Amino acid sequence: MRRSRRMAAAVSALAVAATGLVSAAVIGVGPAVAAPCDPAQSGQSPQGRQSQQPGRNQQGRDQQAPQGGSVAVDPQSPDDQDNPTTFSRRRQPTRSTSPTPSPTGNQGNPDNGDNSGDNGDNGSGNNDGADNGNNNGDNGNGGNNGDNGGNNGNDPGNGNGNDNGTGNDNGNGNGGDDGGDNGDADPSQSPSPSPTADDPCAGLGPFVQDFVDIRQVQPRRLDAGIGRGGSRGTFAAQCGTNRDGHNNPDNFIVAPGVSNGAHHLHDYVGNLSTDAFSTDESLAAAGTTCRLNDQSTYFWPVIRDRRSEANADDPDGNVGQVLRARSVQLQFRGNANSRVVAMPRFLRIITGDAKAATNGTANARSAWTCTGFQNRIATDKYPLCPRGSQVVRILDFPSCWDGQNTDSANHRTHIVFPDQNGACPQGTRAVPALRMTLTYAVPQGPSFALDAFPEQKHNPVTDHADFVNVMPDRLMQNVVNCINQGRRC
Repeated sequence: MRRSRRMAAAVSALAVAATGLVSAAVIGVGPAVAAPCDPAQSGQSPQGRQSQQPGRNQQGRDQQAPQGGSVAVDPQSPDDQDNPTTFSRRRQPTRSTSPTPSPTGNQGNPDNGDNSGDNGDNGSGNNDGADNGNNNGDNGNGGNNGDNGGNNGNDPGNGNGNDNGTGNDNGNGNGGDDGGDNGDADPSQSPSPSPTADDPCAGLGPFVQDFVDIRQVQPRRLDAGIGRGGSRGTFAAQCGTNRDGHNNPDNFIVAPGVSNGAHHLHDYVGNLSTDAFSTDESLAAAGTTCRLNDQSTYFWPVIRDRRSEANADDPDGNVGQVLRARSVQLQFRGNANSRVVAMPRFLRIITGDAKAATNGTANARSAWTCTGFQNRIATDKYPLCPRGSQVVRILDFPSCWDGQNTDSANHRTHIVFPDQNGACPQGTRAVPALRMTLTYAVPQGPSFALDAFPEQKHNPVTDHADFVNVMPDRLMQNVVNCINQGRRC
């Protein structure tokens, strides 16, 4: 009898447990898990859900932009984006695989031994390798990652960043293919743990250390002072915010005729036809979103909300919901020391370096700030803005033209930047200087990122933009007159 009662009780308990499991499945009860590629929550954040920075970005409605010129403002709410579809499924968080780099390289961290030993596919890594890999004097981080110790030589920006990195055999090389060749590699480049089955977003970037509270950035001047012979006027091209969703991953300037030549998505305003196959003739025949029949094309990489699983299967790792700019200011400015001359039609200009995280920062021109804090400019960090403030991207274009060519082999030597005093080099002449200022309502905390080439880890130093002048000659002359006469047009 006792045995029968015990068996009945056991059966009853199993039935209750089974009922609970079924109920949980039906109502969707389960553990709270991290968003797929959110640096603030996923396994690629060394601190998990705890951001290192106190500042918080809110999807505020502040439409402030830098002074001067007109601004195209998107009237829609921050949640009404180009691609509204999001998914509720989330992945289970895993152990962090992204060590925090030391700016000086003198802070050896034995916890990083996992990255030197466990991931040491190319070497004999061990925990001591991690200790020593972060102890490279002023230029540390060599040997910190067993998978690719050589490439981590790019972090400190010295040609031999891994001389002391003993975490793996390759850590003793010349800093990888790019580290040795580019002695000015950006020190903010993040370590690169490899994706795993448990955390396919590990190593995609950005990382928590790629963000900074804007209030911790020191104030500085962005522009040279205008001298007596300088040109003070401005002209604003009004072209909208890409509400029609003109996007593609092409770049006909640097990769003509190649679909997905950019490996990241661009926002376009202006010329309606711009894609990988654009030519002078096709641009001249197309419509435009700009006023005054400005058929020029203006484009830049999109920013994404990384909390979302939108675009989760992207082969280049550009995961998340596209955030359209809340305002777009396209302002042509003068030169600090001279009057400007007209740009030739079809002049091609690029700014920044989409591969600056591996190429080095010689051509980098990223500038990040927040509305209300435009005197604080971060060049290698995403800004964390206070409540009610929006993220701002400032993209300045070179404006000292050689007077002959509309393009060059490297797309740079035909038009260069003025020196630090605003003067153009000998043999060049000043043309109207384009400044793009883009504002965004982004998610709270370090949960947004630029689209980028996959090996760039969404590093903010890779921000860049492109422009081709297709203004009618009469409109370009009006731009020149406004600038030289000190007017705001």
